[in-house]
Amino acid sequence: MKKLAILGVAAVAALGLGLAQEIRVGMAFDAGGKNDRSFNQSTFEGAQRAARELGVRVFDFEPADPGQVGQGIRRFAEEGFDLIIGVGFANEPSITKNAQEFKDIKFAVIDSVPCEGKCENAVGLVFREHEGSYLVGYIAGRLTNTGVVGFVGGMDIPLIHKFEQGYRAGAIAGMRERGIANPRVLINYVGNTPTAWNDPGKAKEIASAQAKQGADIIYAAAGASGLGVLDFVKQQRCLKQNELPSGVRFISNNGANVPRYPAYERSCPANTTRPMFMIGVDANQNYLGDTDNNPRTLNHVLTSMLKRVDVATYEVIKSVKEGTFKGGVREFGLNNNGVGYALDDYNRALIPQAVINRLAVIRSQIISGALKVPDKR
Repeated sequence: MKKLAILGVAAVAALGLGLAQEIRVGMAFDAGGKNDRSFNQSTFEGAQRAARELGVRVFDFEPADPGQVGQGIRRFAEEGFDLIIGVGFANEPSITKNAQEFKDIKFAVIDSVPCEGKCENAVGLVFREHEGSYLVGYIAGRLTNTGVVGFVGGMDIPLIHKFEQGYRAGAIAGMRERGIANPRVLINYVGNTPTAWNDPGKAKEIASAQAKQGADIIYAAAGASGLGVLDFVKQQRCLKQNELPSGVRFISNNGANVPRYPAYERSCPANTTRPMFMIGVDANQNYLGDTDNNPRTLNHVLTSMLKRVDVATYEVIKSVKEGTFKGGVREFGLNNNGVGYALDDYNRALIPQAVINRLAVIRSQIISGALKVPDKR
């Protein structure tokens, strides 16, 4: 357990009435920690924004063993924090237990619903990840140069199946619009225990195996494990024509007009290779695909599926600050900008305007209900 977290709580207790009027927020992080550059980090950034703009005090708990997170939640409750946030579905049992005991304290869980939605002092912040995943899947389907794309999930659970199914449906739709007769979406998971969120080595092996099957775009919905996919894609750089498996060939040359960086040009001849891309998740990870500190050259993160846990975190803290907190469930999807895809200087040249225009139509269709996105296998 990090000493800073414990010292932070102890210091608040020691100051006593000096901080009595301040809103104190305790955050218990999921596997991977607040510096995972994905789910946890985005949540922490939302809390940091609340600290800056709302004047609240934020303390975090990051145990070496994820099984100890419940101890941090309990400690925050015993210290009388105003709001305690469990970052990740695995924290729901501890949040529920403490919410039922400490009824004067507000609680929130990201990606799960505490107390089955029945505690007035606890709220579940949940997302329609399949909607945003459909959009990035569509981008992959429209831009794949092989007709094969990949998905690397973290823990094999229903929550990540939402990412998987939305992405798969969007990718197939995009490929079929192009007339690709046999669109392929390769699906693999890092594991079925919480360690799957923090095993970049295993994710890198999966990405390598998918590339050998012809996948040139891989969506990583795997927490800190996704950094292994990123590492592979940036090292591999491209698929080579003479290494494509039987039945796979280059069917287009999307991204050909984006300037290549020198190392790419040396290892990936233009006529016989096509670039590899990762699709990021949760936070905007586009910048992670930059290899030469130049957004204008080829970037290896095609886009990122934005899951606005930062916004959800900020909003729930704000509700406590303003006295408008409500228990139950709060849902975030395309209709309230809770999910989406990232478009910035790092990937703008990679995604044609025609695709962006089509995405706007698809987004409207999903919001209206005209297009139903699957969220289960």
